[in-house]
Amino acid sequence: MTIYNPPVAEMIFALEELHGFTSNKAGPDMIAAILEEASKLAADVLAPLNVVGDRNPSKVENGKVTTPPGFKEAYAQYRDGGWNAVPFEEEYGGQGLPWALSFPVQEMWQSANMGFGLCPLLNQAAVEAISVHGTQEQKDLYLAKLISGEWTGTMNLTEPHSGSDLGLIRSKAERAGDGTFRLKGQKIWITYGEHDFAENIIHMVLARIPGAPDDVKGLSLFIVPKFLPDGARNDFQCVGLDHKLGIHASPTCVMQYGDNEGAVAYLLGEENEGLKCMFTMMNNARLSVGLQGVAIAERALQAARDYAAQRVQGRSFATGERVSIDQHADVKRMILTMQALVEGARALTYEAAIALDGGLAGDKAAQAKADLLTPIVKAWGTDIAQEVTGLCIQVHGGMGFIEETKVAQYYRDARILTIYEGTNGIQGADLVFRKIMRDQGTALIAYLDSLAARVTADDAKILAPYFSALKDCAARIGTLGHEKNMDAIGAMAVPFGKALGIVASAALMSRAGDIAADKAADDFYARKIRTAKFYLSSILPHAKAWLEIANAKPDLG
Repeated sequence: MTIYNPPVAEMIFALEELHGFTSNKAGPDMIAAILEEASKLAADVLAPLNVVGDRNPSKVENGKVTTPPGFKEAYAQYRDGGWNAVPFEEEYGGQGLPWALSFPVQEMWQSANMGFGLCPLLNQAAVEAISVHGTQEQKDLYLAKLISGEWTGTMNLTEPHSGSDLGLIRSKAERAGDGTFRLKGQKIWITYGEHDFAENIIHMVLARIPGAPDDVKGLSLFIVPKFLPDGARNDFQCVGLDHKLGIHASPTCVMQYGDNEGAVAYLLGEENEGLKCMFTMMNNARLSVGLQGVAIAERALQAARDYAAQRVQGRSFATGERVSIDQHADVKRMILTMQALVEGARALTYEAAIALDGGLAGDKAAQAKADLLTPIVKAWGTDIAQEVTGLCIQVHGGMGFIEETKVAQYYRDARILTIYEGTNGIQGADLVFRKIMRDQGTALIAYLDSLAARVTADDAKILAPYFSALKDCAARIGTLGHEKNMDAIGAMAVPFGKALGIVASAALMSRAGDIAADKAADDFYARKIRTAKFYLSSILPHAKAWLEIANAKPDLG
């Protein structure tokens, strides 16, 4: 029940057959080889450590963090295998491969061991920030080490009093007179802010330069390394670890900066443009968190499917013989629900990765699509993780509620996903206020039209009312915006985002079923057809309810 089998065939289907992904840097044979090799590390090294990390959390003593047994050695294998470098620039030692190929690889790390996978996830955000906003000197100093995985990176955003309201940040960075700054303040919820994996940790820290505006427009982003270029230890330390519901292996740190002279800090980007730099990190991380939702849901699906096939209970109505519970109609329904949600969310997440690659190559339409899909992927991918991990426990029955079967960990680990890197309420607000109102719904309509063009005539009849309702809802958002009725838009944001995630995934599932139709003799494709039909009949109708809620006028008091 603790075995994880990376779904390489599912990943290749989603990339190549469903989305038609091709790359001049990696042909089909190379893609298959990369994924097969990654699957070995995920299944053989990282997955067995998942429960170890859950039951032996990271610990801190005198500012030094020790990760769970086996984690440091697993990170060394990950680093030495070159896995940290997959999507990054070749100039600094990266492999220069597309994000669309990196996503399946990352999915394996997160499925196998999310507590471990959080370290490289945050590191890639730091790499992105320095790549986009750093000076040439900063790039030369930090990127090669971060990309190789010899060093790791973090995001230091919120503080005890501020939560998601970054305008309340009090950390200060005073000019030192030599082009550097001295930073003082406290940051909370810093994932892998201190650990024993790497020889240096590079922190991206939001702080305010004295005299800057008091709101978010006065924030700047700083590079604050644990060890300075001359080898000296910087003036900060981890003063505590949070005790959490899940992701126990991942050290979530309270970081104290500048108890003495102040931590040496280097400005990244321009003064007072910290929010702009932060969103470079945050948008990258939000897609990866949506991917985490798919990953943990896949792990839960596998556990439920395996348990249901082995657990004998009850008798067949047809034969009277004792049967495994996967032969009972309601258990079949639960497992099909899990399968449909995982496949639909994976399809949507990989589509966003392909759009991200297009945007990085200069395709403005692809970038607009990536921008639109980011809050949907983050919210929808993590929403389905809550449902699928919950269903995993339900399939196990009472055995799922006790820790012996180990599936409760998936439920506990998944719970953070709708909260960090911007709660799903923030994702809904981003979708309606920034992505739809910004261009009057142009990118949304273009995306819905592209989905409609991909489905068969029969499924088009099923989906057309949903596409139309989503467009009408977007138009209503625009009208409410002109009326300055922002509270009404805010109330409909999350329901609208849920409906959009369900419908977009439905169209992609429909397309998957159509592709599989010509190969139905193969069990893999026969299952694709069955899962697609189930999605349209049993998952898609939920969107109607969410659209009705989005269009309601609730009295919120």
